[in-house]
Amino acid sequence: MNRYVLYLGVALLFSSCGNIPQQEKTEATGSESVGHPQVETEASFPFPEIPAMLTQPEERKAYLLEHYWDRFNFGDTTLVNNREVTEQGFVNQISLLADGATPEKVIRESLKNWCSRFMPEAQARQVMMQLADDYLYNPNSPFYNEGLYGVYLETMLEVLPEEDARRSSFDFKLRLLQRNKVGDKAIDFSYYLPDGQKKSLAATSVRGNRLLLVFYDPECESCHEVLREMTADASLAGAVKAGRVTVLAVYTEGNQEAWRKGLADMPEGWIIGTDRQKVKEETLYDLKAMPSLYLLDGQKRVLLKDAPLGQIREVLGLAVK
Repeated sequence: MNRYVLYLGVALLFSSCGNIPQQEKTEATGSESVGHPQVETEASFPFPEIPAMLTQPEERKAYLLEHYWDRFNFGDTTLVNNREVTEQGFVNQISLLADGATPEKVIRESLKNWCSRFMPEAQARQVMMQLADDYLYNPNSPFYNEGLYGVYLETMLEVLPEEDARRSSFDFKLRLLQRNKVGDKAIDFSYYLPDGQKKSLAATSVRGNRLLLVFYDPECESCHEVLREMTADASLAGAVKAGRVTVLAVYTEGNQEAWRKGLADMPEGWIIGTDRQKVKEETLYDLKAMPSLYLLDGQKRVLLKDAPLGQIREVLGLAVK
């Protein structure tokens, strides 16, 4: 997942009044013009030809997105497996879909065109579904976008036949994705303090009208990195001490010995508990990566879902590191 640059050619396709002149295409591919048809030395994404009658940028953009994959041969496994073409093409598409200015109708038509075309081809289906998961559903991706991923899941359910066994997987993911959305009240669950006291999220006292909910695993290396960063964060420690935020860290795995061993490393002033695996067993929260950070208000409404630490610090108004 290392290709995040939106090609200028994509913007040109819908911002100019005509199709891209051959000279511009030649420059974009780096080949030389010698007065006769070019021989392509490298594969490139086959963008659709936008009708010259469409002159407005919005019209050209809509046409581009709704016909984005029309000329792509999903049956060509060599092309499908060429990441320089396929992956970059997908990145360009989702960059435009998620720009905040694309109408929902265009987003849905673009994804429906894409899904309905790759589904009949086994290799293309595997590659494209993995791209959607890696780019839109992975919290570590710069293109992480649960809203767009949800539309993708809805589209897959729309194009799959009712009798297709794969529908259950997409339906499960969609229902999980819709839990604990921003603005919703976070699902309640029980947790246990180190001394065995049973508590609940709903009854947890919140100072400063802000609760930072941290789902973690002390045996997870990425958890170690984030927790070390949070432990060393003087501004976060100061906010906890001053009562501007409450931090609740919940262990979601089953190794109680490992959890207790790591208690000494947890920051002072945090509430530390274990849910005894209930959150995962009952799929109450979408814990696709650990640690998973949620920012709630005093009424336990979700302000940020599965957010990076930097974004949480910004919303809490903590000092710039």
